[in-house]
Amino acid sequence: MIRGLLALLLALGGLALPAQAAPFSVLVFSKTAGFRHDSIPAGIQAIKDLGAAHGFTVTATETWPSSLSGHAAVVFLNTTGDVLDAAQQAAFESYIKGGGGFVGVHAAADTEYGWPFYGELVGAYFRSHPAIQQATVKVEDRAHPATAHLPSAWTRTDEWYNYRANPRPNVHVLASLDESTYSGGDMGDHPIAWCRPYQGGRAFYTGGGHTAASYADPAFRAHLLGGIRYAAGQAKADCRPENGYASLMGSGWSQAGPGGFTSSDGTLTSYGGLGLHWYSAREFGSYSLKLDWRLAGDDNSGVFVGFPASSDPWSAVNNGYEVQIDATDTPDKTTGAVYGFKAPDTAARDAALNPPGEWNTFELLVEGERLQVFLNGVKVNDFTNTDPARSLRQGHIGLQNHGDGDEVSFRNVRIKELGGAVQAEAWTAASGVATYPHATAHGGLVLGYVDPGDWASYAGLDLAGVTGFTARVASGGPGGTIEVRRGSPTGTLLGSVAVPNTGGWESYRDVSTTLASGGSGELYLVFTGSGSGLFDVDDFTLVKSGAGPITGVGGKCVDVSGGNTADGTKIQLWTCNGTGAQQWSRPGDGTIRALGKCMDVKGASSANGTLVQLYTCNGTNAQKWTLPGDGTIRALGKCLDASGGSSADGTQLIVWDCHGGANQRWALS
Repeated sequence: MIRGLLALLLALGGLALPAQAAPFSVLVFSKTAGFRHDSIPAGIQAIKDLGAAHGFTVTATETWPSSLSGHAAVVFLNTTGDVLDAAQQAAFESYIKGGGGFVGVHAAADTEYGWPFYGELVGAYFRSHPAIQQATVKVEDRAHPATAHLPSAWTRTDEWYNYRANPRPNVHVLASLDESTYSGGDMGDHPIAWCRPYQGGRAFYTGGGHTAASYADPAFRAHLLGGIRYAAGQAKADCRPENGYASLMGSGWSQAGPGGFTSSDGTLTSYGGLGLHWYSAREFGSYSLKLDWRLAGDDNSGVFVGFPASSDPWSAVNNGYEVQIDATDTPDKTTGAVYGFKAPDTAARDAALNPPGEWNTFELLVEGERLQVFLNGVKVNDFTNTDPARSLRQGHIGLQNHGDGDEVSFRNVRIKELGGAVQAEAWTAASGVATYPHATAHGGLVLGYVDPGDWASYAGLDLAGVTGFTARVASGGPGGTIEVRRGSPTGTLLGSVAVPNTGGWESYRDVSTTLASGGSGELYLVFTGSGSGLFDVDDFTLVKSGAGPITGVGGKCVDVSGGNTADGTKIQLWTCNGTGAQQWSRPGDGTIRALGKCMDVKGASSANGTLVQLYTCNGTNAQKWTLPGDGTIRALGKCLDASGGSSADGTQLIVWDCHGGANQRWALS
């Protein structure tokens, strides 16, 4: 069986089985208080087989143990109903908060409906299912150990759950169902496998595993193995929620210098060199760039940012910055280093790095002149450019093919333009505050532990032309005030905004204020109020007064129909033409304006499908729009949406439940 699994892995993804890890223990819990799956014995045996082959011990039980100590992960294998009492629930919560791992298989989503902690841990609850049938699974993350071996379209037979709510906003989706390939799916966007860091621990869930045949399928076994290894902390992955990214795979790239990359099944693999495969279609400014990479062995490559267009690969070396991939070089030239300029935090890097033969994920977060490097979701470097001959504010991105014998592969290069959004936890310097993980925060972290007199500063931001400030905040405490200052914690006050108690630490709200002319100098956020634990800050946006286009699906522009200024005029998509009907300004009060009037949700209704129109500015919430940094534009708790996902000229803009689709992602000038 193991030989067959290896052959299938190599055929599907070119990925060898993971090397033997240090021994660890897994508990398989399969108690049921509702429907009992006859596949449970097959599932237990499959996990035992995986343990025997990969160096971990397996304890299977339907009696909750007196202690979870010593188990790296707990698998809820087709559990149903209420299976734990209050004391057992408390013990499991402590286990997860202490760094434990959770694996939920299939009916784990049909378990413990009245336990909120479990509901968030598993990610979604079961609602219904059609008959067992074949369907196509769309593999969205091909770097996670649970899905890296799979093709982009995975056809298999199982019982496909519909869930009570879409988990995508709060989890990292690994795979989803193509509902057009089977009957009975009713979610539209339909995640079926996901992962997430949660309150100190790690969670993995797969909706597969109803049938006994699943556990004899080598591809499903490898899927399950990868989920167990992630939950147990044996394999690293970036499982932070991810929304609003656009793929850069496909056209738009050029090769500079010798060698290049082969392309097969969504994978770019380097050969020859020294050369650079660079995205020549356009430059980028403030953005989050994510990509997956794998070394075959002791190989060399890097990711370049912030360089000008050139057919000479050395131009990127001399004018941009390289984030290194090779782990065997000197500290300032190793994985996570800004090559030749700043070494990574080696302890954090070593703890986050998967070895050659396994996939890793980089996030390169570029904000102004600041470059932060995240490896498998862990921050390993924080660099600010001070060289006047170089700049991160605008430039191209590229992948290096280093030379003969260096085999490095890349998958899923994607980017999210931040549109001015700055992660508040990404400060240059701070006093009193600290980062704190929140799964529902953009980027998974917030600036927290805020007391009166605390502050945080941000270097490298462009303050020219800034007229407004919007922050995404949450407070279960007394609230307080954010002062926006220039130069120092007591420097020029540009503006201030009150932060209320928002109803809880997971209840986010946008607060906005106008700012005096920014000028130049480092930006400081200074926090005032009474008491302690005032509020958390997730991110903030600096609003500029200039007008420009807003582009959406199909590259079309947000347009006022016919350039008409009458109240109620339709706001639509249209081919970009540079007219005043497509020039939108954001004066800093939450409004978005064109032709002297405001973008407005008709009747202030939050019902799905409500029309978006031009209307006289009136200060109501129907005209208060926020930009949370995920590419969406939001009002009244809903997202600006191109009706029906169409990019045709004349497509009406509406508001709709946020789902992360292309018709809800917008780029602002």
